[in-house]
Parts: sequence; C-alpha cells; structure tokens
Amino acid sequence: MRRREQEPSTPSIEKLFAKLKHCMRRAAKRSVEAVHDAIANTLDDVNPNECNNYIESAGYKST
Repeated sequence: MRRREQEPSTPSIEKLFAKLKHCMRRAAKRSVEAVHDAIANTLDDVNPNECNNYIESAGYKST
C-alpha cells in the first residue's frame, strides 16, 4: 500500500469521471433511458490505451 503523501492529487478514476460528466452535459439527455444510453455510448468510446494512460498518469506502470 502506498503512503498517503505518495498518492496522486487526482486519482485516475476522477479523470474518467470528468470525461463522462463532460459527455453527459454535452448530450443533455433528460429521460432515464436516454441517460443510460449516453453513458453506454461514452464508455464504449473509452479504449484500452486510454485506460492505460489514466493508470500510468496516476503513477502506476502497466505490466
């Protein structure tokens, strides 16, 4: 476990959440089904390389 002072200021998951929130605002959907579809479309656009970049930017190296 890493010590607290070594933790990144913005966890990698927060960067993904920021992207998701941005896409949701841009989509401006109002019904539950439309919101679910917009979330699914956004997550479909996140590729493995992007996920790897989030993890590496948090200070972890892929193996």
